[in-house]
Amino acid sequence: MLPTLDLELLRSFVAAADEGSFTSAGERVGLTQSAVTQQMQRLEAQVGVALFQREGRTKQLTDHGRQLLRYAREMLSLNDDAMRSLSDSALVGSLRIGAPHDIADTLLPPLLSHIARSSPNLKLEINVARSPHLMEALHRGELDMTISTREDPRLHGIVLRTLPTLWICASQFVHVPQQPLPLVLIDEPSIFRRLALEALDAQRVPWRLAYSSSSLIGIKAAIRAGLGVTARTLEMLTPDLRTLGPNEGLPPLPDVTYYLWIRKSTVNPLVRQAFDLIASRLVANG
Repeated sequence: MLPTLDLELLRSFVAAADEGSFTSAGERVGLTQSAVTQQMQRLEAQVGVALFQREGRTKQLTDHGRQLLRYAREMLSLNDDAMRSLSDSALVGSLRIGAPHDIADTLLPPLLSHIARSSPNLKLEINVARSPHLMEALHRGELDMTISTREDPRLHGIVLRTLPTLWICASQFVHVPQQPLPLVLIDEPSIFRRLALEALDAQRVPWRLAYSSSSLIGIKAAIRAGLGVTARTLEMLTPDLRTLGPNEGLPPLPDVTYYLWIRKSTVNPLVRQAFDLIASRLVANG
């Protein structure tokens, strides 16, 4: 029978991996440096491989250490989710969450899964719409939190993910550099529309509007039909699509960051608790 990993050892292990030293890890988990050292010795004895190697004044993970770290984060997350779901701190009530169409099946599901696992009695209401409309709904109090690419100093937010923006077209699309670039763009307001036009105009690349739509569904349909090129994050890429770039004479595009936002003025403790829960999950996953 395989040995069972000690979660307290794993908690100190994750802290040591994040902090780069046993002293800082001890401060984070409330132990002395010598206690953390002893814990890591016990953990290495248990798994039978070296997990750390010294590089200057810091402790760096070995290949085996990096392999264990992935499992350790998930095991601790599952443990914490289970304990929250059984405790009085489990969230109860209704939470209204907004998400843009382009990440509704990528960024949103893991976030919802974490909330549901931690607080199975929490009712989740999901509103999938365009980012500017979601931000307006959040300000009006029609949503409790929303994912958005837009920045707003009036709100309180955390970074969920930063993704590269790409020029995307159908696999069968034929790019003709001598002709204006046929663009497929979503209607204003749109950060991707703005980034595409600014990049092309800055590099003096001629373009024409081949197709426009008020929804991402329409944009995807036009792209798959080979009507032109659009600028979106790699979340939109599917096997029937491809990217264009410098080899085709197209300028680079800036990365786009997705945030999770809540109102600074919110007085609903449920929203604050859910937001903090998601933030802790992001920290746990590094």
